[in-house]
Amino acid sequence: MKRFLDSHLEGIPFRQGKVRDIYDLGDTLIIVASDRISAFDWVLPTPIPDKGKILTQISRFWFEFLQIDNHIIDFNVNNMPSPFPSYADRLQDRTMWVKKTKVVPIECVARGYLSGSGWKDYLRSGKVCGLDLPANLQEGEQLPNILFTPATKAESGHDENIAFEEMKHRVGSQLADQLREKTISIYNQASQHLQKCGIILADTKFEFGQLRTEKILLIDEVLTPDSSRFWPADRYQIGRAQPSYDKQFVRDWLETTGWDKNSPPPELPMEVVNKTREKYLEIMNLILGRSLNF
Repeated sequence: MKRFLDSHLEGIPFRQGKVRDIYDLGDTLIIVASDRISAFDWVLPTPIPDKGKILTQISRFWFEFLQIDNHIIDFNVNNMPSPFPSYADRLQDRTMWVKKTKVVPIECVARGYLSGSGWKDYLRSGKVCGLDLPANLQEGEQLPNILFTPATKAESGHDENIAFEEMKHRVGSQLADQLREKTISIYNQASQHLQKCGIILADTKFEFGQLRTEKILLIDEVLTPDSSRFWPADRYQIGRAQPSYDKQFVRDWLETTGWDKNSPPPELPMEVVNKTREKYLEIMNLILGRSLNF
């Protein structure tokens, strides 16, 4: 299995994020998903083979499935501006050509179940991100209503949850209301599809951007294991942490190593790499309803 660490197309400047390479073409962008994987705000030294292809194909499914405007122009590298078609053998299946937008500097998070940082917040305060909830809820329990919990986008370090009123202050009341409505609508659309696939969507986050016309577009990746918490429905049990289709397997292994999270992380053993790749492939095939081979 080949590992795709970065695109490095000769003579073409790009900006490198944690896991993606971004080429700025003026009014549009070319986004290439690498096989890099991050955890605890570090890019790990060991990539996961085909991860970039898997996440791109999951996002492609959702961009085509969801009833919402988005930034996609094309997924076929052969249709992209020169010289990208010349590199199609390297870039196909892991690349998006998209409209460039003014990115809204807020992570739009939808929570349907009590888990992760939401569970920790509830144990501490009886609330999630400042929102009141009934007493005596258990870990993993479905919430009475879908919660919209915005967070600031951080270039480094953890994103920080903020109150909806603070979001209104930062981006304006009208835009904040629109993004909350769109976030919950997408969550509902996705949950209905995933239920048919035997998957529970516990929570997920979205990013949005605006064109010069102020039209709102769904951008970035969508409903992938890197941005969502997916649980197998047949193993769901209230009152515990749930098994999941995401990189929690990597996080759990890192927690056993004694790594201090303040220095470069250790290499992942092949067992962890292979198991993580299997989980990504499994969730992709479940969502798509068919198997893809890379």
